[in-house]
Amino acid sequence: MFAPERLRLFFGITFLFVCTVTFSYDDQQADASAPAQAQAAVASPAPMRAPLTDALELYRKGDFEGATQKYQQVLQLNPKSAEAYAGLTRVYLKAKDVQQASDTITKALQVNNVPELHVALGEVYFRQGKISPAEHEWVQVLNAGHADARAYLGLARVRGALSMYKSASAMLEKAHSLDPSDPEIRNYWTDKLSRAERIKYLEEFLAGENNEDEETRTAMRHYLEYLKARAKDPRGACHLVSKSATTETKLVRLLIDSQHLRGYGLTVDVNGHKSKLMLDTGASGILINKNLAEKAGVTRLSDVAIGGIGDKGRKSGYRGLASSLKIGDLEFQNCPVEVIEKRSVVDEDGLIGADVFSSFLVEIDFPNEKLRLKELPKRPEDSGATLNLQTDGDDSEAEAGSAEQNPTSASAKEKKATNSGPQDRYISPEMKSYTSVFRFGHLLLVPTAIGKVPAKLFMIDTGAFTSHITPAAAREVTKVHGDSDTTVKGISGSVNNVFRADHAVLQFGHLRQENQDLVAFDLTRISDDVGTEISGTLGFTTLRFIDMKIDYRDGLVDFSYDPKRWGQ
Repeated sequence: MFAPERLRLFFGITFLFVCTVTFSYDDQQADASAPAQAQAAVASPAPMRAPLTDALELYRKGDFEGATQKYQQVLQLNPKSAEAYAGLTRVYLKAKDVQQASDTITKALQVNNVPELHVALGEVYFRQGKISPAEHEWVQVLNAGHADARAYLGLARVRGALSMYKSASAMLEKAHSLDPSDPEIRNYWTDKLSRAERIKYLEEFLAGENNEDEETRTAMRHYLEYLKARAKDPRGACHLVSKSATTETKLVRLLIDSQHLRGYGLTVDVNGHKSKLMLDTGASGILINKNLAEKAGVTRLSDVAIGGIGDKGRKSGYRGLASSLKIGDLEFQNCPVEVIEKRSVVDEDGLIGADVFSSFLVEIDFPNEKLRLKELPKRPEDSGATLNLQTDGDDSEAEAGSAEQNPTSASAKEKKATNSGPQDRYISPEMKSYTSVFRFGHLLLVPTAIGKVPAKLFMIDTGAFTSHITPAAAREVTKVHGDSDTTVKGISGSVNNVFRADHAVLQFGHLRQENQDLVAFDLTRISDDVGTEISGTLGFTTLRFIDMKIDYRDGLVDFSYDPKRWGQ
């Protein structure tokens, strides 16, 4: 799916308190499965075709105000119109008014309990981060015999986030066969196309009317520019050229001052020029500053807008191509990187997202200050694997974008490596104890319990100095206060409104962490970009005590904590 350019979720926090971190073991983990409950359905009144068609056309052109008025006119004449309620709900979701969408679908189901409205309810649930309830709604509709294209699309998104790529691909095939004209289905579907076909689609899409906002259209234009540049480049995709297929390398300390750590980085040679890049699980790909790019002779390919934490908007930059990247014993050639024009909050030469190592089993051993890259366990059907550096979402003829943005994208890499097509999550015997996470592109979202409310989705973010929570999530379990002493800065500048949440207990994986308080600020913009609600981050002050193993391919993470090491 074509989405705004990838966010860099590094952020720094200046604060006037000392973080107290206490872990204990907890065998309870969040359940990602949905309950099975029957839904009653009654016949829908005959739809009012002409005004509904007008409303849909306005929605697809991006005239949300006009579409809203049309749908409301229909509802004045027919207060039980399921099609009008479903359409109005989607208008509000596209306009990023999640609360209004929720209120609308709740009211709709009170007057007309039909499958079409349960599909729309699933879409609201998904945006709210209620992935299991969303899946439940869509499964119920389909199991009742209603072949709804958007229900299949919803399931494709869920299965993709769960690393169930074979299932996701099948759901997307169903959705496209039922309604190939739906713009959202088409956007997901185009990631199945060849680069040449994708270029043609983007040219036609951008030349016509659509309902994407200007930021998204700009990202699409940049992406189109990049695709054309890569199509002309004879050097091919980023690939491993060293004989070694594994490595262990030292994590480089990044300091606040002479005594206090703020994170870890890696030494990376870019075209023979040594650099220090922060290791950031909240970032995607490789981001370097302009000075390093010019010294290293990085070839410019296309413009890009780079965003992250902060309220000052995206920063200008460009996509480039590095002839050589060396990390530990591994060397890769012809790898895309992104370059930021102006120096940002990053004091180092840039960032390296852990997702670039998604062809490997990634072990970030903070206690011993080591990064280990190992081969992933072979699936029973695997004939071999091609190890490469996933520095960009489209580095070959096969699309390699995010698992959520295109449920078949990560599987495209698997197809290239194994010639067996999309594969579902494989949990090898040695990974039975790993925690299943949701993968949305480069982000890994962990079901995290806070208090007695249902689990929320927190992102693993080694680039964030401290863990934090959104004010909305915090208010469900504790008190929230304004905090003028804390400054939060990211690549997109400072955060305008910062709060502090009182005592909170976070439970994720097999661990339980007590926090005397937590920094709180809003993540709505990032949640909008991802497509589901993110309620907080697990930052460096939490993760630095953990030996963390990440299997990006299968959406699995092992959080290993040794209390004896820390005197507990």
